[in-house]
Amino acid sequence: MTSEMLFALALGYLLGSIPFGLILTRLAGKGDIREIGSHSIGATNVLRTGSKLLAALTLVLDCLKATAAILIAQRLFGDFTGAYAASGALLGHLYPVWLGFRGGKGVATLLGILLGLQLWPAALIYAAVWIFMLATLRISSLAGMTAAVSAPIIAFAEHSAYFPLLLGFALLVIWRHRENILRLTKGTEPRIGSKTSPTA
Repeated sequence: MTSEMLFALALGYLLGSIPFGLILTRLAGKGDIREIGSHSIGATNVLRTGSKLLAALTLVLDCLKATAAILIAQRLFGDFTGAYAASGALLGHLYPVWLGFRGGKGVATLLGILLGLQLWPAALIYAAVWIFMLATLRISSLAGMTAAVSAPIIAFAEHSAYFPLLLGFALLVIWRHRENILRLTKGTEPRIGSKTSPTA
């Protein structure tokens, strides 16, 4: 691995590991987001604070930090480093060193990766699947995992060189949802807008 690839990977990790959900909720006086709900730092858990604005900002920033990492790396080190910045961004979001390697689930960040790599059909279908599943089933984890799986499927259909990378990313997102999967099999996974305990 060349120095440019390593720098791109490190840059992606640093940007990806910025815990916007935690930062925004603390600035808003909502306390530590890791102490409520799923204990995640992502937008869905931020929504459990009761602030739709903070949740929306978290989603957008978690998405754009990956896009920014890719674009900056490509500008500084060359187009070929985009995949390394993308890998770093997702790993940084999922496993931020600053938070004891306990981060978010990666759904918004993966969308930002698709945008940064300019995989427009995959990005549009990803967003459409995510929104459709949220609107119909109102189960955030299921919507996120379904959207994540759509990315490598579209890449494969288009014979994209990014297929192996996106397949790995989708598997990582699913792995981070393993507790959600257990609740889904038991029928206890909460729906968005349902009345649940803050520590459920």
